[in-house]
Parts: sequence; structure tokens; C-alpha cells
Amino acid sequence: MVPATIKCTSLSAILLLAAAMPAYAHVGIGTTASLSAGLMHPLSGLDHIAVMIAVGLLAALKGGKAVVAWPLAFVGVMLAGGTLGMLQVPVPFVEPGILASVVALGLLVALAIDLPVSAGVAIIGLFALFHGHAHGTEVPENAGGLGYMAGFAVATALLHAAGLAAGLGLGIRFPGLARAAGGACAAVGAGLAFGVL
Repeated sequence: MVPATIKCTSLSAILLLAAAMPAYAHVGIGTTASLSAGLMHPLSGLDHIAVMIAVGLLAALKGGKAVVAWPLAFVGVMLAGGTLGMLQVPVPFVEPGILASVVALGLLVALAIDLPVSAGVAIIGLFALFHGHAHGTEVPENAGGLGYMAGFAVATALLHAAGLAAGLGLGIRFPGLARAAGGACAAVGAGLAFGVL
């Protein structure tokens, strides 16, 4: 069980970070019209790597249906968000939502919060919508963007798998390591939000 004061502090930190100025780590970086660009993009920033691995770690710590449901929810909703971005459908708070995702998912891992599978799908899906939308808006109007999004989905799934492997391998025997990785993820999010990283 996590004490109420830690939960309250965590929620306050997430809200504070959501209100911080966005880092704009996504718009206009590199080419977005090819499969290879999509494969490489999730590896281009700490925010991408931290969130994708955190989803895998969180799913591994939960176990059961979450091992499949949470990574699939992220990839599926991310692709839906990417489609909205490509169609120029506005979604509010995308950049703050991305930064909040890094902190929140990191805290969920660090604090070993035991979410119901459905709640995890909802939270992870919301954050995935922000990530997907940001990447969809990067695709030029004269490019289809399907190769880019396919590459991004594959790379995202591979990063989720890395988090799962770490969580199932080391996390079960050494749960403190998985929680420390979650803390590192939250720290990355805070650093990005305040311009330190």
C-alpha cells in the first residue's frame, strides 16, 4: 500500500508538470515520410524511450492480462492519435500531456501502484493519444505518413518489449531495480518539463 501523502504528492507533481511550459520535443524533428524514420524516431529522445520502457515495466510489475493489454493499448491508441494528427484534428494539451506521461508512468512504476487492468488501459491510452497526435502532426501534408507511423509503432512495441523483459527478468527478482527505473523515468520527465534536460 502507498501512503495517502505519497499519492497526494505524486498527483500534485503531475498537475504542476502539466502546467509547466512544454518542451516541444516533437514537432518538426527530422524526416517523417519513411518507415526507417519512424523506426528511428522513438530512439531520438529520452521522453520516448522513458515512456515506452515504463509502459513495459508497469505491465510486467502488474502481470497477467496487463502484460499484453497495456502495451497493445499504447500502440493502438497512439496510432489513432497519429491519424488525428495527420488529419489536423486538434487535441488540447498534447505537449504537457506528453511530459506528464513521462512523470506519471515513472511514478506508477516507482511507487508500484497496483492499477486495475482497465484503469491502466485508460491511463496508458490517454497518454498514447498525446504521443501519437504529436507525431501525426509532424507528417507533411504531401506525404502519406503510413510508413512513418508503421515504423514508429514497431519501434514503440520493441521498447515496450524491452521494458517487459527487464521487468519480468530483473524486476521479479529485484523489484527495487524496476522501481528505481520508474523513478529515473519520472526524473527525466521533470527535467524535460523544467528545461534541465
